[in-house]
Amino acid sequence: MATTIKDVAKRAGVGVGTVSRVLNGEKNVNPATQELVQNAIRELNYIPNRMASRLRKNSSNIIALLVPVIDHPFFAQFAYYAEDEADRFGYSLLLVSSQRRICKESEIIARIRRREVDGALFLTHFEHDPEEMEGCAIVSVDRPLGNGIPYVTSDNYEATKKAVEYLISRGCRNVGYVGTKPLMASEVLRREEAYREVMAEHGMPCRISNDVTLHGEESKVVNEFFEKFPDVDGVFASGYTMAQALYETAVGRGRRIPEEMQIVSYDGAFYQWGNNHSLTCVEQPVEQMARTAVKLLMRKIEGEDAPVRTMLQTTFSVGSSTR
Repeated sequence: MATTIKDVAKRAGVGVGTVSRVLNGEKNVNPATQELVQNAIRELNYIPNRMASRLRKNSSNIIALLVPVIDHPFFAQFAYYAEDEADRFGYSLLLVSSQRRICKESEIIARIRRREVDGALFLTHFEHDPEEMEGCAIVSVDRPLGNGIPYVTSDNYEATKKAVEYLISRGCRNVGYVGTKPLMASEVLRREEAYREVMAEHGMPCRISNDVTLHGEESKVVNEFFEKFPDVDGVFASGYTMAQALYETAVGRGRRIPEEMQIVSYDGAFYQWGNNHSLTCVEQPVEQMARTAVKLLMRKIEGEDAPVRTMLQTTFSVGSSTR
């Protein structure tokens, strides 16, 4: 016959309610009593019925992570660390690739409302009706969604200024910017803002390609950029996939990197080519961003307050794509 919670309570000499509070990790239990209960659990080899516990708490112990695509190093790394952090809290992670379909994100919001999912991390490219998300436990990355929804971001503006200044310090005089604009308000937009400010401070003309672009269209964007600005000798790429397309297209056009053209990227420490060549880049603290986002989401699920904006510091990594 299977051991029950009543058996544990009897062995520990406490009430069933006390055992339940210990199992649920509540903090208002005397440490000595906690030890008695834990000893009883071990001695009786008691395995709690988690499904029944979730039903009583009206909780699924599942959180969702929404990303545009999964075959992207940033999203893949973020998912890895988010899953690990969720597991620390006893939660499972449901990975959802929106694949450019807003309906997939809306369905997750509906599932939160139906209590099938406790909350979600949004790395989204879409705008959602604030009323649709009202009362839902949601944390965003880079994008303020309104209604006091917390979001985690990096120091996009200052990091980009430093990166563009670095290109100029390495002798670049025709510095360009190539990137993709999100469909909605985002801290990522501050990267172009920072580039424009540095150009103005140095009295240099802007060479910009930064429009709304879908994943997979980076090579097309870069080719058009080179057609429009053939004289660039330094380029800041606002993301890893754009930097990769930029490098490959430049080499295909006979440009020597970094002798004739230098590249700095936002993200891209994981991209290497040839004999251990690497990108000079701004490195976002992906692990810290993911773990912080999960911790904020746990606070929202528990009904606690959380800061709306959390900004984390990047680092600057010098590789072989600059002189």
